[in-house]
Amino acid sequence: QEQMVESGGGLVQPGGSLRLSCAGSGFRFDDYSIGWFRQAPGKTREAVVCISSDDRLAYYGDAVKDRFSIWVDAAKNSLGLHMKDLTADDAAVYYCAAAQSCQRVTYEPTFWGQGTPVTVPT
Repeated sequence: QEQMVESGGGLVQPGGSLRLSCAGSGFRFDDYSIGWFRQAPGKTREAVVCISSDDRLAYYGDAVKDRFSIWVDAAKNSLGLHMKDLTADDAAVYYCAAAQSCQRVTYEPTFWGQGTPVTVPT
């Protein structure tokens, strides 16, 4: 059974850093575009970062570029996200996801986790 499980969310002060992890099972990361999206209360989903299955390059959302970095260990089906210089605008539930393309990771994922909340007070 395909599954993705996130961990590492929590409360972090503005300007702080946090590292999220995602463990996948039942499918191979190498066969998909994989990445993270987030959703804050009352807001639509937002793409954070995606590693494309076509070129294995990482594509970051404008809001997180230069502050967030993704890592992947395909052999272990593990995915991570290092976030720094966090602000209240980064507060959201963060989801790891896999899809046939990066265009689908955020809005039409094939597999995704239950999410891990990140709280950044104002």
